[in-house]
Amino acid sequence: MPKKRSGGGLSATQQAAKFLGVSVLAGAVMAGIALPAAGALGLAAKGSVKGFDEIPANLKSPQLSQRTTILDSKGNQLATVYSRDRTVVDLKDISPYMQKAIVAIEDSRFYKHGAIDLKGLLRALNKNAQSGGVAQGASTLTQQLVKNYFIEEAGDDPTKVAEATQQTLGRKVRELKYAIQIEEKLGKKKILENYLNITFFGEQAYGVEAAAQRYFSKHAKDLNLQESAMLAGIVQSPSRYDPVNDEAEATKRRNTVLRRMAEVGDISQAEADAAKEKPLGLHVSRPKNGCITASKGAAFFCKYVENVFLTDPTFGKTREDRAKLWNRGGLTIRTTMDPQAQESVQASLKDHVYKSDSVAAAATLVEPGTGKVLAMGQSKPFGYGKDETEYNFSVNRDLGGSNYGFPTGSTFKPFVAAAAIEGGKPATQAYSSPYKMNYPSPVQRCSSNPYVNTKGETVENENTSEHGPYRMKEAMAKSINTYFVQLISDIGLCPVVKMTDALHVVQGDGSKLPETPSIALGSIGLSPLTMANAYATFAARGMYCTPVSIESITQKIGNEQKSLDVPKSTCSRAMTEKTADTVNTLLRGVVDSGTGQQAGLTDRESAGKTGTTDERKNAWFVGYTPNMAGAVWVGSAKQNVKMTRITIGGVYRDLVFGGQVPGPIWKDAMAGALAGKDAPEFNLVDIPDDRGDDEGKGRGGNNGGKNGDNTGGVIGGLIGGLTDGGTTAGTTGDTTGGTFPTPTFSLPGNFIQGQANGGNNGNGNGGLLG
Repeated sequence: MPKKRSGGGLSATQQAAKFLGVSVLAGAVMAGIALPAAGALGLAAKGSVKGFDEIPANLKSPQLSQRTTILDSKGNQLATVYSRDRTVVDLKDISPYMQKAIVAIEDSRFYKHGAIDLKGLLRALNKNAQSGGVAQGASTLTQQLVKNYFIEEAGDDPTKVAEATQQTLGRKVRELKYAIQIEEKLGKKKILENYLNITFFGEQAYGVEAAAQRYFSKHAKDLNLQESAMLAGIVQSPSRYDPVNDEAEATKRRNTVLRRMAEVGDISQAEADAAKEKPLGLHVSRPKNGCITASKGAAFFCKYVENVFLTDPTFGKTREDRAKLWNRGGLTIRTTMDPQAQESVQASLKDHVYKSDSVAAAATLVEPGTGKVLAMGQSKPFGYGKDETEYNFSVNRDLGGSNYGFPTGSTFKPFVAAAAIEGGKPATQAYSSPYKMNYPSPVQRCSSNPYVNTKGETVENENTSEHGPYRMKEAMAKSINTYFVQLISDIGLCPVVKMTDALHVVQGDGSKLPETPSIALGSIGLSPLTMANAYATFAARGMYCTPVSIESITQKIGNEQKSLDVPKSTCSRAMTEKTADTVNTLLRGVVDSGTGQQAGLTDRESAGKTGTTDERKNAWFVGYTPNMAGAVWVGSAKQNVKMTRITIGGVYRDLVFGGQVPGPIWKDAMAGALAGKDAPEFNLVDIPDDRGDDEGKGRGGNNGGKNGDNTGGVIGGLIGGLTDGGTTAGTTGDTTGGTFPTPTFSLPGNFIQGQANGGNNGNGNGGLLG
């Protein structure tokens, strides 16, 4: 009795009988059919029945690589991405002409033979013997399908592709065995369907549906006779018969297919002749692959989603696993991107910063309390040409961003304020806040080793007129550097670092923030997404939520859709509601009367902070409403442009400020994104006005006297006060100017002035007493 394989099935003898009747004709027959000389490849021993028997019995059809479709939150298509452009369709959705054409030209006896066509094999052997070379092959459609399976499984790995296509008898033996298995398991119709879906048709088109779309801009089920013949003819050599690059050669090949269809009786000779007279009728659709083709200017958002997929363990333990899943495709990814918000962001960026400008702008919007990334865009388009970039300036390096992020300037100050308030400091905390001072030393850090200013480094305010004392509200509104340096010296660096840790604020390269007082002034590089999401925590009354960009993913497997797990936002309390409400009150003052007035929204409550860095290489505005937060950065990616005497968006600027360029971008982007949406209010707290409980105590009135202004303060502007002077000059001050006693000594004129120099003993901007 013949010996059975351990897995059951045919014995070695029975397999050999089925496999070319006896064996592989000692290897030489097959080598003579479709391979170079056997002697050159050393194939004699590899074609044995024993080798055939040892090949694993079960061949699993690979999941074919297909297009992945990326949608916005409303279900609108943003982009399609794929390693292989393929859309798998059922046989009933493929034109009967196409089915007949591919069989006629590739395997006309397909329905008459099994996995191996012995008649065709002998014919090919005879033909090759006459020609002295390899003039004709003998592979059936089933064998070709197996070969394509191996190629598909190899993916983009060049070594594996070479193994799958190597001209050796060992591969041929393996291919033949699997062909036998497939014939028994699938049947002719399914084999034909699989073949038409897996085959490469040139021009990046895999499968007949993609090919029909590429060459004729129609579905495979709508292909007519001559179109079907042309596509069938391409398969043998997609480069040689490429109709886009060589229409004449493609036409000759199409006519060969039509002639063959007539010879085997699929069409009449008259039909073949009529079809030959018609032009190819190309209506080429260029490949629209990848995020670069995304609609609504969402290329960077699309690329962000792709990078999230490739880096998040939810989609596989290793990057290789995740890349394999991504490249396999067949995914439908519904994202968090709000189309209204995205369009508003792109419109605002386009209005305010030109792609040809020497600087760039990036903006990101997120939803407080959910972590959803709603929009992401920048002024320089995604691409590789002039005034384009592949770097997403809104995100960290690991997600496709710049190496280090961008220094944030004074937009970091709210984190210091939050840390102080959370630790018990009142919002009325005052410091001397001189115009210029040395960095405090020592300053306590989380470790036992304090910061020491060994180099005598100094910090100063924007203008010489800015000197204190100040309380927190006014210092935040006017962005007083020395105030926040003194505040961080008072509370120490550790509370600030703990607060930024709770807000997941890390440098653009992913590293933790350094413990140095300069972080109070935004010296460290951060990304717009990091900043927008941190500020969203203030809007959410202290609840931090990790950013998410993917709502759901389904994967097409065969005719079924499978749901995949996606990353979920994780929310945690970063600060008390009272702390967040206090910061919201402080930052509302920035847009009401401080440096961010140009960014304030008119139809709803908003809050935010401006930021400008050394030498004006970066300008920021980060702000929010209770239901949306956003960050805008303007600067040079290489940090080599000083934004002084510069034209941005067609407007000349002597000096660029955070409230001047990024602020209006944020305002327009947010206004459009929020149009038609609810306008909730903040939960504000009562913070007494600086230097007095009301406007009349210790402050100059709105109508500054001859020697006074509305900045007031103790002895006019010497100690504290606002930058702007009174709106209307008086003669001797008015009743709102305070209740200071008449001095019993005299001083020279203009000896003591306000924060802006007064003229003629006061012009509404300065003054002696106010």
